[in-house]
Amino acid sequence: FMQLSIPMIGEAPISVSAQGDGWLEFTIRSVGKVTNVIFEKEPGDTLFLRGPYGKGWPVEQFRDKHLVVITGGTGLAPVRSMLNMLAADPGFAKSVHLISGFKNEDGIVFHSELEAWKEKFSTIYALDNDAKEGWRTGLVTTFVKEIPFDSFDGDYAVVVWVPLHDEVHGLELMNNGVDAEKVWMSFERKMSCAVGKCGHCRIDEVYVCLDGPVFPYTVPGIWWTEEGVENDESRYRH
Repeated sequence: FMQLSIPMIGEAPISVSAQGDGWLEFTIRSVGKVTNVIFEKEPGDTLFLRGPYGKGWPVEQFRDKHLVVITGGTGLAPVRSMLNMLAADPGFAKSVHLISGFKNEDGIVFHSELEAWKEKFSTIYALDNDAKEGWRTGLVTTFVKEIPFDSFDGDYAVVVWVPLHDEVHGLELMNNGVDAEKVWMSFERKMSCAVGKCGHCRIDEVYVCLDGPVFPYTVPGIWWTEEGVENDESRYRH
């Protein structure tokens, strides 16, 4: 992620959703004082950037594996570059299964890429409550049971980016027999300084800005406690 900054207003940590020679693309929702001002900017205006910070998806660990990607809403943005890479290099992974859900039709992002990925991956696209031709209705957790994990012979990895209630989706995976050691999730938490100094994102000994925001599901204190009990408090750490 990068810190997007506007002097006299503040900073906001935003994932890079695409990049190229001399340019970066961010997918931003207008949900606070910094992002609200960003939405008022015009082409040619200046934004201040610093970074990149944190740790991203361990893509090399997914090579030659069956990969399952589960996203909700704008959580598709942080995995967009990886999905485009996998689409461009079909031999990288043994297979790719994508479950992507949105609250409603108005919330769908990356329309053209969603269509293109249907040609490359095994896809399930869903809306929480609305009906749309070619789409399913229900939360993404509803469709985890349709992924053929048994046929993967344990040679798989799971990437999850669902804003809020991440621990619920992790638990649903475990309920469907998924090995927790093969699951990677992104944890959404307020990151102010991004360099481990302010302590806003600290959870026990873990600094989300330094050690994450991508973590293995097996890291204690993020989604579960040392005793192995699902951490209900984590849903309020956003």
